[in-house]
Amino acid sequence: MEFACVAPKPVVLWFRRDLRLHDNPALNQAAATGRPILPVFILDRDPDRPAGAASLWWLDKSLRALDAALRQRGSRLILRRGEALVQLQVLIQETGADAVFMNRLFEPAAFARDAEIAHELKSAGVDCRGFNASLLARPGAVLNGSGAPYQVFTPFMKALLAKIEPLPHTTGPRRIETPAEVAGEAVDDWGLHPTRPDWSKGFDWTPGEAGAAAALSDFLARGAKTYAADRDRPGLPSTSRLSPHLHWGEISPWRAAQRAREAAPAAEAAKFVSELGWRDFSAHLLHHFPTIVDRAFRPEYEAMPWRNDPEGLAAWKRGRTGYPLVDGGMRQLWTTGWMHNRVRMVAASFLVKHLLIDWREGEAWFWDTLVDADLASNVQNWQWVAGSGADAAPYFRIFNPIGQGEKFDPDGAYVRRWVPELRRLPDRWLHSPWTAPAEVLRDAGVRLGTDYPHPILDHAQARARALDALKTVSGRDASADPD
Repeated sequence: MEFACVAPKPVVLWFRRDLRLHDNPALNQAAATGRPILPVFILDRDPDRPAGAASLWWLDKSLRALDAALRQRGSRLILRRGEALVQLQVLIQETGADAVFMNRLFEPAAFARDAEIAHELKSAGVDCRGFNASLLARPGAVLNGSGAPYQVFTPFMKALLAKIEPLPHTTGPRRIETPAEVAGEAVDDWGLHPTRPDWSKGFDWTPGEAGAAAALSDFLARGAKTYAADRDRPGLPSTSRLSPHLHWGEISPWRAAQRAREAAPAAEAAKFVSELGWRDFSAHLLHHFPTIVDRAFRPEYEAMPWRNDPEGLAAWKRGRTGYPLVDGGMRQLWTTGWMHNRVRMVAASFLVKHLLIDWREGEAWFWDTLVDADLASNVQNWQWVAGSGADAAPYFRIFNPIGQGEKFDPDGAYVRRWVPELRRLPDRWLHSPWTAPAEVLRDAGVRLGTDYPHPILDHAQARARALDALKTVSGRDASADPD
């Protein structure tokens, strides 16, 4: 008597923002079934907000890198385009798959959509399992003594470190069996890379899991040992540059934390881990308070008397405000798709408080131009600067772009790189070129108003105006508070 050999049903591994093979819970669980795996990425409209142009550039490269990594293990990435639930149902119908493994998204609309997809698939007899691969802790896992979400970072971080155990490092299966007959689209047909013109030519990045590992190793070798002090110096290679890799899930945040703890002094590693914790804090806030995407967390700030200033907004975007540190940051952003964190705070403060332009205008620009654009982090950080967020900067904190430049870019390395028309100006006047004597400007080859703009506003006057405006929503006079 002969027995027919029935091939086991495959399982679907649905990639989203977890574009890696190491430390991937959904992959590990799919592999544990012992069945063939269908790795799929579905290009669907993000239910919370469509990705910006710089993010799509990154996604294009990261998908190619993931496909190459899968092929090294005997598999490949299946690309589909359309509504996620429909594409999953089509793939299940084509292959007979009866299980879907995925790593969860925690933005409000994506989280709700995932729940609906899981419900539909389970109703059809398909096992659907979700895991956390993007955060140190999933939203809801770290709550205060009353069972409510934290709204202040320091106690949140303390509770996070006390309650959550790091996940063990995993490398994924050495071989992944994927049926050869399952068809997919080509990433070339998706048009994710910009054209006409290709404004990404200055992007100095290597998207993908290997690029993330290299960025971490480079950081541990160069910046980690002095991270706490040097991370605020934009002219030094002192930051990890891991943010876009973390956003697309090319490296686990727990893996980054573990490596830092192994390689750096305890105090430096703790500061780096706290930055990862701030990323978690932002994600938790957005998950629990979804209206912060377009509404002030502190509702009184909705009454802020914002100004309509198209010319000021355009000068800010182009890096033509006349304040070198601000302009350097905005030019770095446009050229590389990234901006140093200290300079982000100064540039954001300039827009919101010097120009009195709604923080949502700046948040939208960052969303489109940052390769590390992350909805929770972007919104939370802009509201922090504006003073309208949870655990926000004091509303009366108005960064002085001159003083910030002199303090954190004292030798002018950053400004001279990104504002090259000022490169010959002595340090003394570099961050306020309009104060330089005429002969100094002449010797440096700087013609204010021609080579480099005059300041579009006066810092002291703008600060006073901002404090007057903020007084209308804060209910107190902060004119005597420190600059």
